Amino acid sequence: MTQTNNQSVTDDLHARALAAAAYIRSVAQHQPRLGLVLGSGLGDFADHVQKAVAIPYSEIPNFPVSTVPGHSGRLVVGEIEGVPVVVMQGRVHAYEGYSMSEVTFPTRVLGLLGVKQLIVTNAAGGINPDYGQGAIVAISDHINFTGRNSVAGPNEPRFGPRFFDMTHAYSPDLRRLARKEAATQGWKLEEGVYIAVFGPSYETPAEIRAFRTLGADLVGMSTVHEVIVARHMGIDVLGLSVVTNMAAGVLDQPINHEEVMETGRRIAGQFTSLLTALIPQLANNTSAC
Repeated sequence: MTQTNNQSVTDDLHARALAAAAYIRSVAQHQPRLGLVLGSGLGDFADHVQKAVAIPYSEIPNFPVSTVPGHSGRLVVGEIEGVPVVVMQGRVHAYEGYSMSEVTFPTRVLGLLGVKQLIVTNAAGGINPDYGQGAIVAISDHINFTGRNSVAGPNEPRFGPRFFDMTHAYSPDLRRLARKEAATQGWKLEEGVYIAVFGPSYETPAEIRAFRTLGADLVGMSTVHEVIVARHMGIDVLGLSVVTNMAAGVLDQPINHEEVMETGRRIAGQFTSLLTALIPQLANNTSAC
């Protein structure tokens, strides 16, 4: 690909993201400082956004539309405890047929809207046997096992540099605040390493044994590419996984999406309580920005 073609690709991506951000600003007047991506079974948290303006993804120029059950496909702009937020009620995945550029396009748009901190959540399989079903785990690091990188290809310097550090992909400061708030509420927020696979099939028991050897505690089909793009743009990230099922071979039972959704609903109160109390603390934590 020639330099001219590279420039055309990056200009197009930047222009499309700017158009999406401009449309969102025209509909919702808030200037969000914090973004939140809600994974499978966790979308009900968006109902707690105050002064909310809900925008279907299908109405936002260039925005990819969720096709997976449990992903409502709406952008909710408003406030949580006085903090301006933008909430993605569902995400898209590469296994749906989307390119990496499309999967991470919403993250680009959130950055252009002014988001400096991003909470990414997901439903995950528990590899670590110490986690119980329904546990909420802060992601301390990740392993990208999808075979792809979301910033491969021509670099757009208006988003971020060609090469960038991923030592602290998940902010230690934001995790510390999350652990402290969980303790205040009377429970322990575990930490663990998340490994991302392409999907959509669940993993085999042999794969889970291999992932455990690699040091993974959780497995899922999302999150890492959004986090890579967020860090490319200088956005601080807190990752939270809900262990909605134990990974293949941990328990002698089949895995299904209905179980994932049901577990998400079961821990909704705890999840909502944590985020509602935590978001103002994250927004006021200038050391993490």
